[in-house]
Amino acid sequence: MKLLSHLIILSIGLAFANGASATEKPSGFSRQTLLKKSVILPSADIETQVVKVHFPPGYKTPSHTHEGPGPRYVLKGRLRVEDNGEINVFKAGDVFWESGSEMTVENVGNSEAEIVIFQMVPSK
Repeated sequence: MKLLSHLIILSIGLAFANGASATEKPSGFSRQTLLKKSVILPSADIETQVVKVHFPPGYKTPSHTHEGPGPRYVLKGRLRVEDNGEINVFKAGDVFWESGSEMTVENVGNSEAEIVIFQMVPSK
């Protein structure tokens, strides 16, 4: 317990070391919420996965589903996503929610595309 209190005091001291207050943010720092969604988890025992997917120019996935719905973040390129009958085109920096229903993804840009898939699936 004594070690923990020393670490807390050290952390506070470091935060104020150069005359900076704890509420000041470094120059250039910013924070933006890209997606906020309430989710009911199917189980108390969940495995989280973060997957990076690469799409060559013109590539289209076959119709498929993912075990876990969740947010998807487009790193680069332009992707046409048909999810549960709804069609949208997303570009680098966009975030979208994938439902877990039947879907396809097509790279409709002139260069490679990449997304990061965040999903929560029941542990096996």
